[in-house]
Amino acid sequence: MSSFLLYGANGYTGELIARLAVQKALTPILAGRNSQKIAPLATELGLEYRTFTLEDTAAVDEALADVPVVLNCAGPFSQTAESLVAGCLRAKTHYLDITGEVAVFEAIASQTSPAQTAGIMLLPGVGFDVVPSDCLAAHLKARLPTATQLTLAFQALGRISRGTAKTMVEAQGKGGLVRRNGVLTSVPAAWKTRTIDFGRGAVTAVTIPWGDVSTAFYSTGIPNIEVYAAFPTPVRLGMIATRYLGGLLSLPPVQNLQKRLIQNQLPGPSEIERTQGTSLLWGEVADDSGKMATSRLQCPEGYTLTTMTAVEIVSRVLAGQFEPGFQTPSRVYGADFILNFDGVVREDLN
Repeated sequence: MSSFLLYGANGYTGELIARLAVQKALTPILAGRNSQKIAPLATELGLEYRTFTLEDTAAVDEALADVPVVLNCAGPFSQTAESLVAGCLRAKTHYLDITGEVAVFEAIASQTSPAQTAGIMLLPGVGFDVVPSDCLAAHLKARLPTATQLTLAFQALGRISRGTAKTMVEAQGKGGLVRRNGVLTSVPAAWKTRTIDFGRGAVTAVTIPWGDVSTAFYSTGIPNIEVYAAFPTPVRLGMIATRYLGGLLSLPPVQNLQKRLIQNQLPGPSEIERTQGTSLLWGEVADDSGKMATSRLQCPEGYTLTTMTAVEIVSRVLAGQFEPGFQTPSRVYGADFILNFDGVVREDLN
């Protein structure tokens, strides 16, 4: 079996995944809202395509009736995941996506019981969000089984896509998020700052509400989790400013203006930028006695890695390698899953 539904195939990452899937002898059915955006790519790749809106329940059910797997690449996922997950539960179709949104992970996690009853897997976050960091978290937990604190961090050396930028716009004004004693806890934007060496010298990183604040808890059971990202100084200062401008930045007219400006930008990194780019990850665990373990990952550029991990996971699900219910990448495929991809190097520091 090689066919699956790729929703959001006209987006930057969706198109990359469609092209790699074809190279890997898969036959995605391209899908989205607008046939004028989907049809040219489908014609070029010799693929079937379907267009439907997620507000039309009957159309969703018809589109999913004959497919074993859906891969949702249409972000922001806060606007698309709920309808597609509901459709997958009705159709008994496996659901995958490439989100990094904590609220989306938590909402999908709440559907574990219905998914188990339907015999399907709900696995959000099959891209850069959150495969490498989730595998790193699981690896660190294996190194220190008594860990009660987990800190993850990343440095993405490359440009972001329009879709990622729009998701970031939606998050403005919502502050940060950490996990404390197993509970998701709101904190100010860029709440903490620390210096981290990802393998190329020390850089400054700040806390962000990354998906692992949600998923790493399910993967490891560690109750206290923080995620950091390294940004240039102007970006860090801008994040701090959102503490005071959050109300303004959350207003629909302001959000819509920012999204229109983003739409006028290039879709995402060029092929050369993706080839030359790198993503670096760092993680640390500690237990109540003071024991610690630290590890790092070096990976390909984020969008390149997303296409690789997403297509591989689709292939595995099509081959019957899945666990019913809500899952995380490392719970299904193990902490070493990330090591299957060219350009990935893992290093244990202590």
